[in-house]
Amino acid sequence: MIAVEDPNYSTHSGVDFSTPGAGLTTITQSAAKRLAFEQFHPGPGKIRQTGYALGMERRLSKEQILALWLETLEMGKGPDGWIVGFHSASSAIYGRSPAELTEAEFIRLAAVLIAPASYDLARSDAKLEERAGRIQRLAAGACTPAGFSDVWLEGCR
Repeated sequence: MIAVEDPNYSTHSGVDFSTPGAGLTTITQSAAKRLAFEQFHPGPGKIRQTGYALGMERRLSKEQILALWLETLEMGKGPDGWIVGFHSASSAIYGRSPAELTEAEFIRLAAVLIAPASYDLARSDAKLEERAGRIQRLAAGACTPAGFSDVWLEGCR
């Protein structure tokens, strides 16, 4: 999941503007946005988010930041409504913890992170399966993102 969402997570200091497929928001910035901003506005908000992320990196371990991020993720629609948190989604969709999921199930959950409202975890969803396939190809080393902003993994079609 980290290889898709933030490939250089373990080595950057909260921001990353150069890794192919990373986009403009790191895991740390995403966690900062969810924890510190009730309403986020691009522009000045991105600057504040970046500052908050840099502060998180100085005060928390990578493991703590990752745990906060996983707990606050918007996961999309599940059988009983909107799901927040990766563990909650794993439980709601598969009835098991993330550690007990198959690789395909784990990748399917990770696939919704880019646009949770665009996918339906509770039903068969061709768009979700296609996105999961791209992530599977990336994880297998069969493709690479087309560039820095290729967060949709167009290079993995």
